Order: sequence, then C-alpha cells, then structure tokens
Amino acid sequence: MQKIDRKDLFGLGDIRIEGAIFDLDGVLVNTAKYHYLAWKRLAAELGFDFSESDNERLKGVSRLRSLEILLETGGIAMSKEQQEQAAARKNAWYVEYLYTLDETSLLPGARDYLVLLRDNGIRTALGSASKNTQLIIERLNMTALFDAVIDGNSVTAAKPDPEVFLKGAAAMNLAPERCVVFEDALAGIDAAKKGGMKVIGVGKPELLPGADRYIESLADMLLSV
Repeated sequence: MQKIDRKDLFGLGDIRIEGAIFDLDGVLVNTAKYHYLAWKRLAAELGFDFSESDNERLKGVSRLRSLEILLETGGIAMSKEQQEQAAARKNAWYVEYLYTLDETSLLPGARDYLVLLRDNGIRTALGSASKNTQLIIERLNMTALFDAVIDGNSVTAAKPDPEVFLKGAAAMNLAPERCVVFEDALAGIDAAKKGGMKVIGVGKPELLPGADRYIESLADMLLSV
C-alpha cells in the first residue's frame, strides 16, 4: 500500500481533502457511444440514417428531448404515446449494450487512482445522473471501490443543481468543503462549485471554465503523486 500526503493526492495545494466524488460517464467510463448506437438503431427502424454529427445535438439533453431532435432529423411525426414507446425501446437497447461492459471498458487510470485514494484513507463516492449507474459499476467490477453511490434514482434535481454532490458528501459524513469532485461537464463543474466543493475538470480548460485543476484523464492524477 502506497502512503502519500493527502494534499499530494489531488494537487490542490494545502487544502485538506477527505473525500472524492466522481462523475461516471466521461470520467470513469465512456458510455456515450452506447447512447449513440441505440439512437442510430431507432432511426434505422424508422427508416433514416442518424450520423455522429447529428448525434452532437443530443449531448446534455433529456431522453425525450433527444427523441424530439431525432424525429426532427428524420422528418417524422409521432403522438405522445408513440414517443414514449420509442424512448422506452431506445433505453432498452442502451441497457442491452451496457451488458457488454467489462473492466477493460474503464478509462485510463480510473481503477488505480480509486485504489490509491482508498489505500490512503480517502472516502470515495459516485455522483451521476444516470439511472443505470448500479448496473454499470457492477459490470466494471467497481462496486467495492465506493463508500456511496448517488445516482439518478436518488436525486430530484439535475446538475447544475448541487444535490447529487451534496448527497454524496453527506453519505460520506463529510462537509462539502472537505470534498473534491471529478467532472467532465460544465453543468457538473457548476454544480460542484454551488455545493462549496473543489472540482477537477476532466477535459479541455476552455470547455470547462471554473475548475480548480484540469486533467485529461485520471491517469494524470497517478503521474502527479
């Protein structure tokens, strides 16, 4: 077990951090491709092609709004009931794809960094809007690496509301100011800041203003300790 000064585990100066909260998609694993495959499958069923460039319009929007955009792309009209049925089919296909996940699907550094934190007494939580979070971390064999899992089944307000992160801190019995959040989305960075937490942005600084530090992946955290 590698013992490291806690401040050096995060590169945030002399601030004492006792808990780390991780967003799921884009930080630990990339499931966005499965959303795209499911939407593309639905489009094919409806008789038109849905490209990756079309899919860019779906990022960061709800499932039903995503369906509306897809239907606009194909020039197709549906009743409210038909839309609900189509969205349910898409989600069923997405979950089907999730069952292909395994430990090799983890993004660089994810497991090793979580193990390092826990070996050094840092509490860890997952804070994700996904309602499939439990399935995903089970497929990744990551369940034992979190003290708490707060997901779309546990919260009522979406990011940038800080609810998911505040619940994560509470579940670890820590004050928000003792926590750092790892996020790859601007709404998540805003949520962490509103919750009074430090935040490390996973991605390009120009796309994620407001973070306290930036990394390309969790592998960078291993290089800096």
